[in-house]
Parts: sequence; C-alpha cells; structure tokens
Amino acid sequence: MSINHDLAGNTPLLYRCLQHKACWWLLLLTPLLRMVWLVLQGELVNPIEFITHSTGTWALSLLCATLAITPLRQLSGWAGWQRYRRLLGLFAFFYACLHWLTYLWLDQFFALDAIVADLVKRPFILLGMLAFTLLLPLAITSTQGWMRRLKRRWGQLHQLVYPAALLGVLHYLWLVKRDLTTPLLFATGLALLLGWRLWRWVKPRWGGAG
Repeated sequence: MSINHDLAGNTPLLYRCLQHKACWWLLLLTPLLRMVWLVLQGELVNPIEFITHSTGTWALSLLCATLAITPLRQLSGWAGWQRYRRLLGLFAFFYACLHWLTYLWLDQFFALDAIVADLVKRPFILLGMLAFTLLLPLAITSTQGWMRRLKRRWGQLHQLVYPAALLGVLHYLWLVKRDLTTPLLFATGLALLLGWRLWRWVKPRWGGAG
C-alpha cells in the first residue's frame, strides 16, 4: 500500500493539509501570532527576552525540521515531503531574521559600540551571527532561477546548512547557563539527522568494499 493511499484512507484531514501550502503557512506563522498575542497581553516580565528566545528557538526548530525532510522521504517512501523543504527552510530564515532584528533593534538599539562590547562579553552571540551569515546565501539562492544559474554549484552551496545548524546548536548550548535540557535535545536531534546522512553515505561504500 502506498503512503499516499494510507494517508488518504486513514487520516484524510492530515492528507489534505499536507497537500496545501496554505495549511503549512498557517502552521508556521502560529508561533509568531502567539508571540504577538502574549506581548500584547502585557503580562510578560521581560518581553524582549521572550521574543529573542522564542524566535531563536523556532529558527533552530525549523532548521532541524528542514534537515529532517530527506530522512522522512527516505524512510517513508513518500516523495511529497520534498516539496515542503524550501518552505521550512525559508521560515527558519524568517524566524532567524526576527531573532537578530530583536537583538539588534529592541535589545541594542543598533548601537554599534554596545554590540561590539556585548560580543566581547558574550562570545556565543558571534556563533549565532555566523550561523545567520551562512543561512543568508541559502535563502537568497532558494529559487528555481538560482538553481538553474548555479547548476551543480547550487547543491554545493546549500551544504552550508549543516555548519549553520551546528553553529546554531552551539550558540544555544553556550547561551544556556543552567538547564541544558532543551539545547541538548537539539544537539541530539541534529546528531541523529547528520548521523543518518553519514550512514547513507558510508553504507554503499562499505558494501562495495566487501
């Protein structure tokens, strides 16, 4: 039985949602709507810290979700997962932009001297900036037009997603001082995603050697 038939027969609502990007857009914008709602309620002790933390967490979550698309496709046999990888990646970049804009604007008020002093005091911020810098060309070249222009180099360029994700996890690990549960979960998830790719790359070579 194909996974398309299984999805359609057993979970028709889920199947229909997976076929329409509008459902994905609504789902992916929900964290932002929740943030806006909570801030407007005026009950947050530190709204800037809340926005910074939430946007960073969602950026990293969606980046890991983007990396999970290929294993999902390979394990499930459903090629339809692939069509959502670009959308997930762009939303990861969107939340990363909000994360850095919150820091630069609401936290530091674009004061260059304050930002430099903060980088010296908290160098984990530099890791996040490097991760964002690596994501920038990936977002710019995510269109079909850039795929045609770059050809084989497009795939090589988009390998930058791996060090970007790694830097993002290290940024989170270094940021947290006490409870490391959440950043360690991200680290474990990323290790599994990268480990799966390494295993898929190594397995045929080991088989060939045997």
